[in-house]
Amino acid sequence: MENIYLTIVLAPLIGAIIAGLFGKQIGRSGAHWVTIAGVAISFVMSVIVFKDVIFDGAAVYNQAVYTWMVSDGIRFEIGFLIDSLTAVMIVVVTFVSLMVHIYTIGYMRDDPGYQRFFCYISLFTFSMLMLVMSNNFLQLFFGWEAVGLVSYLLIGFWYKRETAIYANLKAFLVNRVGDFGFILGIAAVLMYFNSLDYQDVFDAAPALADLTIEIIPGSEWSLLTVIGILLFIGAMGKSAQVPLHVWLPDSMEGPTPISALIHAATMVTAGIFMVARMSPIYELTETALSFILVIGAITALFMGLLGIIQNDIKRVIAYSTLSQLGYMTVALGVSAYSAGIFHLMTHAAFKALLFLAAGSVIIAMHHEQDIRKMGGLKKYMPITYWCMLIGSLALIGFPGFSGFFSKDAIIEAVHASQIPGAGFAYFAVVLGVFITAFYSFRMFFLVFHGKERMDEHTREHLQESPRVVTWPLLALAVPSVIAGAFFIEPMLFAGMFGDAIYVKPEHDVLAQLGEHYTGIGGFLVHGVMAPPFLLAMAGVATAAFFYLKRPDIPAMIKDRLSLVYKVLENNYGFDAFNDRFFAGGSRKLGRLLSNVGDTKLIDGLLVDGTAKSVGWISSKIRYTQTGYLYHYAFAMIVGLLALIGLAVSF
Repeated sequence: MENIYLTIVLAPLIGAIIAGLFGKQIGRSGAHWVTIAGVAISFVMSVIVFKDVIFDGAAVYNQAVYTWMVSDGIRFEIGFLIDSLTAVMIVVVTFVSLMVHIYTIGYMRDDPGYQRFFCYISLFTFSMLMLVMSNNFLQLFFGWEAVGLVSYLLIGFWYKRETAIYANLKAFLVNRVGDFGFILGIAAVLMYFNSLDYQDVFDAAPALADLTIEIIPGSEWSLLTVIGILLFIGAMGKSAQVPLHVWLPDSMEGPTPISALIHAATMVTAGIFMVARMSPIYELTETALSFILVIGAITALFMGLLGIIQNDIKRVIAYSTLSQLGYMTVALGVSAYSAGIFHLMTHAAFKALLFLAAGSVIIAMHHEQDIRKMGGLKKYMPITYWCMLIGSLALIGFPGFSGFFSKDAIIEAVHASQIPGAGFAYFAVVLGVFITAFYSFRMFFLVFHGKERMDEHTREHLQESPRVVTWPLLALAVPSVIAGAFFIEPMLFAGMFGDAIYVKPEHDVLAQLGEHYTGIGGFLVHGVMAPPFLLAMAGVATAAFFYLKRPDIPAMIKDRLSLVYKVLENNYGFDAFNDRFFAGGSRKLGRLLSNVGDTKLIDGLLVDGTAKSVGWISSKIRYTQTGYLYHYAFAMIVGLLALIGLAVSF
């Protein structure tokens, strides 16, 4: 099986190398065919692995395939851990990536950077696969940084746009903040466990559960709490949790296919996967779990509110990603790791569907992204319309759609949890249901219903997108509808993840839910009668009333709540604070170092000062050079007498 695992990770890498280095030779069609073939091979192999592990019960594979070096008994290796958690992740990553690759043929067909784009997205897929298949922290960190690097390249793909350069630099710097905590966490693991191998660390963790360390003299901290929080800070950057969320909305500056790939199945889900993988550590520190829970709840609620005021179609979906990542993080915080991964899987399908459907709209609108300039597109784009509707219903958790099963499972898990902070988290995720439904269908109604608000030229050329764009939409629509019902029982209540995820009995909220689980029908009936469904329907009805029946009301509310609107419009002041404190402070520090350190100290004192000192000394010494022999003889006699005096004194 080792050859299959190598094929899964290497096939996209080979495609990326060929498209990147030989793009001119193979041409545009050659670039997309070689990368699509690589990801398709990876997807097929992933399905085979999924079948072997999930359905056939194959044994867990945990082996090194390459040893980089051994230092003081610590092995630095490349290796694979293939269990049920990995099997789910590689299928999700490769399936969504394959759909994005195919879709890109239509979306990027006129772009001069066509071959380069295919190289990047294939490399992105390779990086994410290396991350999720790793069996050690070294390889995890490699994949972690690789997806960050490629995301930087893709967000700034249109590098001639100043906004794109600003966005990719912002993403890169914010993730460096998170990664600083992440690498400190890995360093702490190496220091106290003397190993980077997952299994070694997980086996030794219970023995170190009571060990404390002093970060600040006189203040004792649990070692595992410190490690857990440091690792999660890395996840806060990658999975865009407050306050390290600010890069994700700006990532919309990249082409739409990469927006789908980043937001659905790769970079932003890396943090969720990492915490689930590290469950044997997090289960031993309730403090870290509470920290994760509260951060996730804040993100789920307050990022959803920002989606209400967005007018860029991609930004609306981007803020929904932030909110849904908050739901996944909340699930991790209450030890419902399986529910978090379940929502990650369903979210990957319907969020990719929403982004790619938005891209289809953007193509038809000649790259117009303002939803206020759309309207009435249903009759022009029926396939995109129904796909966007399916994605929106899955997102709001409409009964029967995939998001309903995964989101309701998280809400019920939070309700059953006793972890400190669970009360606030339950309030946040329940209220978030109404908010999600409202902004999702606000976008849907403004784009596809109501009066047509585009200019006449755009209206005359409106038509459905080509099949290379709509086929991936239809393929993603299928799991957006059925994946939840198909996987809820094995993933949440039948122990599909087995030993891949560890949960202490006292934290096992999913086991409590399983005691009342009577099947899909019972879950549906319970969901229809529960507050989240009523709130979702209230959100849809409110959006319909405001934007189809009384479009004057939102403007009135905006005027009366102008202060609230301004706070939301300014992203709660996060961007302004970062620009003034961090960016502005860095510029002021740079100017200070330049003016004082460089100009005055280095140039003025050391460089120019040395030259001036030499000049001054030379100007004095030159008076001793008279050209008269008796002056030099006199100087020699004085010098000789001085030496004799010095010798006699000793």
